[in-house]
Amino acid sequence: MRWMPILVLVSLAASGCASTSRVTQSGLASWYGPDFHGKKTANGEVYDQNGLTAAHKTLPFDTIVRVTNLDNGRQVTVRINDRGPYVQGRVIDLSRAAAREIQMIGPGTARVRIEILEAGGPIPDDLNREIFSVQVASFTDPEQARKRATELRGGWVQPARADGQRVYRVMVGRYGNREQAEEAMRDLKSRGVDGFVKQVQN
Repeated sequence: MRWMPILVLVSLAASGCASTSRVTQSGLASWYGPDFHGKKTANGEVYDQNGLTAAHKTLPFDTIVRVTNLDNGRQVTVRINDRGPYVQGRVIDLSRAAAREIQMIGPGTARVRIEILEAGGPIPDDLNREIFSVQVASFTDPEQARKRATELRGGWVQPARADGQRVYRVMVGRYGNREQAEEAMRDLKSRGVDGFVKQVQN
């Protein structure tokens, strides 16, 4: 029988972002390394395969999680700074260094449990649900970003880091799949607003 990921929400703090939130997720982990080393991650950082980081589809960037290899009990603590994995049935992509810590370099994948130790923002109710939006601008001045967002229906501002500095991305809409976001992007372009689809945290 094909092994499928199981999502277990044990409890959520009322605010959805307390560091004591006991949210866990179980599934299949993989790892990525040399092919991506030195390239930018989804949050704008440069990927370092020797750092203790990971990619997750929906957890807010800078969320700290403990990953336990269910086959051998070994654990590693990592920070979420990228999006992925993009292979069906996998729940987290570890850096090479993190994968080495829990002895999954050779096998390539492992059954794991993910526990949130410190949330980098609001935790989605469903950790497997991906959210997409259309990015139409980016500013270093938050007031400029907010002004632009108010000019667009469904506009909102997402703070982020890029090239070592704080930026404020102007996003339009929140969509449950990429196809809906691409349709919205085409509609924006027909009205003279250029943008591109981006997976975002909730």
